[in-house]
Amino acid sequence: MGFLWSLIVGAIIGAIAGALTNRGQAMGWIANIIAGLLGSVVGQALLGSWGPQLAGMALIPSIIGAVILILIVSVFFGMKRDES
Repeated sequence: MGFLWSLIVGAIIGAIAGALTNRGQAMGWIANIIAGLLGSVVGQALLGSWGPQLAGMALIPSIIGAVILILIVSVFFGMKRDES
């Protein structure tokens, strides 16, 4: 059950980060989960584990890490911002 909860929280973190970067429409739910989970690792490694936590992930550093991850990946893969 803990693994499923982590996937759900990772998807929410990835969706929030996608919305903040205006790249959420280009990402599917699997990409949101991956961005959320990897962003959580990056954010907590860079910023520590402070703020509210859910499913073992500090939410604020995780969202910041996911935003950083999405921006870096979009630079490498040339994803353009949706201007609509």
